[in-house]
Amino acid sequence: MLFNGKALTVQMLDNGIVELKFDLQGESINKFNRQTVSEFSQALDVIEAAEGVKGVLLTSGKNVFIVGADITEFGSAFSAGAEGVADLMNQNNENINRLEDLPVPSAVAINGYALGGGFEVCLGCDFRVMGEAAKVGLPEVKLGLIPGWGGTVRLPRLLGVDAAVEWIAAGKEQKPAAALEVHAVDAVVPTNELKSAALKLLERAIDGTLDYKAGRVVKNSPIPLNDTEALMAFYTTKAFVGQQAGKNYPSPVAAVESIEQGYKLTRDEALKIEQEKFIFCAQTGTAKSLVGLFLNDQAVSKAAKRWERKANKPVERAAVLGAGIMGGGIAYQSAYRGTPIKMKDIDQKGIDLGLNEANKLLTKLVERKRLTPEKMGEVLNRIEPTLSYDGFDNVDVVVEAVVENPKVKHSVLKEVETKVSEDTVIASNTSTISINYLAEPLSRPENFLGMHFFNPVHKMPLVEVIRADKTSDEAIARVVAYANKMGKKAIVVRDCPGFLVNRVLFPYFAGFSLLVRDGADFQSIDKVMERWGWPMGPAYLMDVVGIDTGVHAESVMAEGFPNRMGKTFTAASDVMYQAGRYGQKNEKGFYNYEQDKKGKPRKVATRESYDLLKPHVAECREFEREEIVERMMVPMATELARCLEEGIVGSPAEADMALIYGIGFPPFRGGIFAWLDTIGLDEFVEIADKYAELGELYKPTERMREMAASGETYYGNK
Repeated sequence: MLFNGKALTVQMLDNGIVELKFDLQGESINKFNRQTVSEFSQALDVIEAAEGVKGVLLTSGKNVFIVGADITEFGSAFSAGAEGVADLMNQNNENINRLEDLPVPSAVAINGYALGGGFEVCLGCDFRVMGEAAKVGLPEVKLGLIPGWGGTVRLPRLLGVDAAVEWIAAGKEQKPAAALEVHAVDAVVPTNELKSAALKLLERAIDGTLDYKAGRVVKNSPIPLNDTEALMAFYTTKAFVGQQAGKNYPSPVAAVESIEQGYKLTRDEALKIEQEKFIFCAQTGTAKSLVGLFLNDQAVSKAAKRWERKANKPVERAAVLGAGIMGGGIAYQSAYRGTPIKMKDIDQKGIDLGLNEANKLLTKLVERKRLTPEKMGEVLNRIEPTLSYDGFDNVDVVVEAVVENPKVKHSVLKEVETKVSEDTVIASNTSTISINYLAEPLSRPENFLGMHFFNPVHKMPLVEVIRADKTSDEAIARVVAYANKMGKKAIVVRDCPGFLVNRVLFPYFAGFSLLVRDGADFQSIDKVMERWGWPMGPAYLMDVVGIDTGVHAESVMAEGFPNRMGKTFTAASDVMYQAGRYGQKNEKGFYNYEQDKKGKPRKVATRESYDLLKPHVAECREFEREEIVERMMVPMATELARCLEEGIVGSPAEADMALIYGIGFPPFRGGIFAWLDTIGLDEFVEIADKYAELGELYKPTERMREMAASGETYYGNK
């Protein structure tokens, strides 16, 4: 053994080949933290000094190669400004250059994931051999960054500008076939042949059969484009990438600019350009927010895994009550992820609707070649449609997804409890009805809780797991484990009207209603909030949710929180509801809906909505963009703060992620608590106080005022 560190080892193999193995102790994956980077430098010192070295093979001692940089180190480095960012990046840039410049050939055996910095070190090697189950890519734009260890320099020199831009700007993981097609790797082999195949390539380079030096010339030289070719390539590329990314996500365009400004330069000169662009991106609010989201996402996943470890048995069989669209979606998700599920309804029409929903979703996957017809058949076979309770005594979790009516749910829940074993956990998929109330007729309330899926089930990642007063930890653990198995992001919250997401969403809708009441144009509000970052404005969102559903939920909120959410006027949603305009579901709401060429609903402005609203609103006037944003966001932020203070949600991270997973809060803002930290609570309190006359929803909590006065933040020094 030439070198034996805690992250890397170096040992001599046969024929003068040394193996540099990444194997970070105490971790399930390899990553470029400061320790790994430091040991990489030491390992290269050893290799450069060793006698008789003819080639270098890079391998991993884990089932992945290297997943990238250690994101947890970004916060302190980025907060130290440009020098801190450069300090974080410089040593590993030097390492990869040293690897590339060794006087002997190098090859890497890529197993599992090689992403970000993990793939950049692969690009520094002369030859890349990829396992058939591996994935590679440069996903830095998903963190608001660009590749910082040579990705924008080496990849376009190897692949060409167009392919490199596509890889970097999209940030997608690439499968072996795609990587081989564009020559990002030199070979793809079965995983069990990976090391031997890489060794054979090295041996051919050592004996002169393969010219490894020619590849180095390409990676060290300018990209061979004349000025006209470059102008056409970069002009159109930047325009397209900028349009796709949007103004709130600057890193994809910065990546293209890095390639553009460095294409005439040598490797080392181009790397300086890349570092300048990386430092620029690292100092943006978008990068700070997206890095924070990455860490929050990890925290939420770890919390869910901790719950899962507490489960007293695995979920091997499930059932859903109420087929239909929601029940069919739940059945599809369970079956697709491998858990057999019974789908019960009271009549065949419901069963057919649920099966059609599952079949439709699976057919789309087959059409997109993400699933074979055979696999589709296997998934459908895991869904057992039934009109009876036969076999329900053998299921681990039952999800009740019948109509959102308390009396109906009480009846169904009471009935199903008699059909299942004493150990079965029953969960209600309700968006508004109190879990404590639903538990009242049950003889085993400790086995009952809420499991709130968001529609459409197959697309929306969030599941709110709602604890009632008598819910046991064992029941929570089993349902969280089931959500994890379904590929969902489970966040445990306490029972209250609307739970977490809807309790916070409806104050946002209340802000919208007050603006319309005071003369704002609902289309203008939509445009402002979409520019602020929401995927759709509030009027459009109400139409998509269903105005009838929204009006019902508003009444639940008003009953639960009359001082804040009770109304003394006829809201815009009430006007639409009374006119029978329920949104997309009946093709008329705030907007009318027509089918586009793909058969999807397209919103169209209509005079009818304005005519209906006119008797209930002030004379139309223009509002400043800033005022619209403030009046929309203050109620949402103050209500979320109350939820945290009341223990409805356990942490700012969980609260922020719930709104991003559940309703599409703008990711580049990091979540509401991250946004509050960015603008400062002192500034927020000042903004809120401007609108105190609008009611209790606009009044910050006393704790928010205390934090504002003392300079506290929700995330501390994170």
